[in-house]
Formats: sequence, C-alpha cells, structure tokens
Amino acid sequence: MAQYSAQLDGVFVALADPTRRGIIRHLGHGPTSVGDLAREFPMTLPSFMKHVRTLESNGLISTTKSGRVRTCVLIRDRLAVVDDWLAEQRRVWEDRTDRLENFLADEPKEQP
Repeated sequence: MAQYSAQLDGVFVALADPTRRGIIRHLGHGPTSVGDLAREFPMTLPSFMKHVRTLESNGLISTTKSGRVRTCVLIRDRLAVVDDWLAEQRRVWEDRTDRLENFLADEPKEQP
C-alpha cells in the first residue's frame, strides 16, 4: 500500500473539504456542467473553480469543454484507492480485536 501513499494523500486532501465532497456526491448521479454545479454552492465561480481543479488534479474528476460549456465527470475508479486503504485498515483492526478476544477468552476466571 506504500506505493499508493501519494495518491491516497491527494485523494484525502481533495475529500477533506465539504464543498468538494458535495461536488463528488452530485457527480455520482452523472456528468454535470460546471455552471450547474456552481449554482449549488454560495461562492464565486473563480473560487468554485479552485475546488474543481483540486478534484481534477487528484484524479477524482475529469472535465471536458464543448463550446462554452465545461462538463465534469466523476472518475469512480479513483475512489478505489480509498476503498483499498479502508479495507486494509479494517483487516488490521479486526485482527487486533480477534487477538484481544482470544486473550480475554484464555484468561483464567477469578473465583469470588
């Protein structure tokens, strides 16, 4: 998993902001123009575009321009990096709790 560290760090940085998570959530329903996405957030378009660029630079979305309309698309495979990391963490903690459970089960019971 160490080889994915830089990618994972970038994805977590991108997802750390509620505006960017909102964009990801919205794009989960399908491609959407930047203008339509921006209407949902109380900020200027240049500020909103910084969020779009952060998501794009970390590989979570891609954008294409057709005429004057820029459309954003979610790159679902990129979220697999987070899913893989979470699965690894889950395995680590399940192993630890299993060992604790076994340890406690092997402890002699105190007699009153």
